[in-house]
Amino acid sequence: MTKPKSSSGVRLGTLALAAQMLIAACIPSAFAQDVLRRGEPITLNFSNAEIESVARTMAVVTGRDVVVDPRVKGTITLQTDRAIEPAAAFNQFAAALRLQGFAIVQADGLYKVVPEADAKLQSSTVTTSTPAGSSLSGNQIITQVFKLNYESANNLLPVLRPLIAPNNTINVNPGNNSLVITDYAENMRRLARIVAALDVPNAADIEVIQLKNSVATDMVPLVTRLIEGGSTTPGAGAPGQVDSSFRTTLLAEPRGNAIILRAANPARAQLVRTLIDKLDRPAIDTGNGAAGNVYVVYLKNADAVRLAATLRAAISAEARGGTGATGGSLQGGASQVAPQLGASQQNAGASTAATAPVNNANQPSTGGQIQADPSTNSLIITASEPQYRQIRAVIDKLDGRRAQVMIEALIVEVTANKAAQFGVQWQSAVGNNGVIGTNSSLSGANILTLTAALVAKTPAALTTLGTGLNIGIGRKYNGDYVLNAIANFFASDADANLLSTPNLLTLDNEEAKIVIGQNVPFVTGQFTNTGAANGSVNPFTTIERKDVGLTLRVRPQINENGTVKMVVFQETSTVQAGTENAPNGPTTNKRSIESSVLVEDGGLVMLGGLLSDDYSNNVDKVPLAGDIPVLGNLFKSEKRARTKVNLMMFLRPMVMRDGVATTNVANDRYDAMRVLQQRVQPDDNVMLNNVTSAPPLPPLATTPVPAQQQDRTEATTRLEGATLIPLPTPPSQRLAPSPLKGALPPTADPSSRRELP
Repeated sequence: MTKPKSSSGVRLGTLALAAQMLIAACIPSAFAQDVLRRGEPITLNFSNAEIESVARTMAVVTGRDVVVDPRVKGTITLQTDRAIEPAAAFNQFAAALRLQGFAIVQADGLYKVVPEADAKLQSSTVTTSTPAGSSLSGNQIITQVFKLNYESANNLLPVLRPLIAPNNTINVNPGNNSLVITDYAENMRRLARIVAALDVPNAADIEVIQLKNSVATDMVPLVTRLIEGGSTTPGAGAPGQVDSSFRTTLLAEPRGNAIILRAANPARAQLVRTLIDKLDRPAIDTGNGAAGNVYVVYLKNADAVRLAATLRAAISAEARGGTGATGGSLQGGASQVAPQLGASQQNAGASTAATAPVNNANQPSTGGQIQADPSTNSLIITASEPQYRQIRAVIDKLDGRRAQVMIEALIVEVTANKAAQFGVQWQSAVGNNGVIGTNSSLSGANILTLTAALVAKTPAALTTLGTGLNIGIGRKYNGDYVLNAIANFFASDADANLLSTPNLLTLDNEEAKIVIGQNVPFVTGQFTNTGAANGSVNPFTTIERKDVGLTLRVRPQINENGTVKMVVFQETSTVQAGTENAPNGPTTNKRSIESSVLVEDGGLVMLGGLLSDDYSNNVDKVPLAGDIPVLGNLFKSEKRARTKVNLMMFLRPMVMRDGVATTNVANDRYDAMRVLQQRVQPDDNVMLNNVTSAPPLPPLATTPVPAQQQDRTEATTRLEGATLIPLPTPPSQRLAPSPLKGALPPTADPSSRRELP
């Protein structure tokens, strides 16, 4: 078997390479430079060669000045299979140094091989644009400044930091929003592409979307919650967090009913446009015309301000899941139960209700979906059709005719005063120097006082004689009359019967008040300036006026079982006779009751009363002598008094659930007053023909009763004297309890008589 020819060729090539290397090592440098010609392609074959030797070779091949830092030590291996250009060879040399932790830095035409950690300090290549860095070698350390136009430099720092070698740096200049990066040129070009991709506008162009059917102010919150997950507050992002300026922003323009959109990107803008287009559809025809989602409900019985507050509280409680309690921040009339009648108002002065408006809910309530218009007693509801239907069903239940309660109070006071008095006073002389006798002021004037008045000739003193029969015995001494004895006999019997029947009509669960009496002034302070230098006097008196008479305040509440709960305050006060001009003001007698009672419809309840029997006996007598039977009366004066007071207060409520019952009671009272007027007409008198009669009330016109209510009406009897209102209808004819308390059909528009949807 013959040996291949190629083996001999290999040996020849090896010998030739060895000879070339020997010649290169032995011949002078001048000859070596002729062998390694500058700019010609070369084949690299360095195996474990010193870095400094290879650096000198590269300087010869490329014609560059290469300096090796003394700290750069080690060997390097560079081999190529074919001849390459000197610039490529130099790049391969720089790449091999980079793998060993060294770098080539160019400064003023000099290429320095230094440790990679010091390369960023010695590099003089600084660029501010990407094209300038593209012409540099990929393994060369350079510094580039990136000026950002849209993105924040702080936001890009955590993105670019992991992409840079640990020995190289990236810094932020917040003053002009720029990045300063020092790294290899090839990595710098990659970073430049990343920065260019991220430094884009945060949002697309501003776009105005015109709405055709929806309301912009209602649409914006809905769309914002859908696209931003419920967050609607844009703002600058905190360090380490997502910048909120990337969020899509929606603003409502009410004047043009449009939405102003600034989206984070075109895709988000298209999403918003699609969503708005699907939502901006014509509403379902609800029969409300151009009013859209705004409905007006005219109330028949309920108060608009109070009902609006109640509905708003119910809606807010439902929105919170029914667990929250509504507080008193509801304006005006949110409370359903008024406070109990307080005793602090029993002796109130001039009532402010006389000057206050009848209805203090004269301002429209604001806020929420439901508002009230007091002038038309209507509700303005802003809601969708399903929610309006729900609210309307509640309104129809609450806007029913409320029952009324006729309350008649009966105050009876019977008093009996009995008094009796008897007394004997006498005096006589004993010799020329003594006087003997008795005297007393219990039964009137004292005998000594009367004798002194007769001697002094002052007849006014005789007015002090006791009431009743007075018998006196006297004689004349030296021209003056002197009483020797006087006897007084008196008995009195006074009876009083006071009957008051105040009547009051009020709505269910509404407080009512009636005051019948006088507004009496009571002195609270006086001042008189009597010490002035000029002698002027400036007196003034401060007074407080209080109601004196009959006061009745009551709040009835009709229960479903036919009973009536009443919170009652009743007071009867009078001015004590003889104290009208007292220096400290008049004295008042007051009888008041404050209570809560439960009574059947039409039943009579006694609120309270007073039964008193007072007895008093006063005796002035001479000891022992006054105790002698019969004859002892000459030595004593005695006065007895007995006072009996019987006071009772009664109350009777009658529920009137419809207009027929109210009309019947009103007609009965009207006829009673008309009969009383006819009884007190003046008698005919020829001398007084100018005034012949008092104007009577006209007779009532007869109103036909509807057929469906004839079985519920009865002939009512006229009140005579203190007769209470007639008894209520029997239980078999009483209306069945209704949870709606007489709810009427749905509320209609009073102007057009058309039922609203």
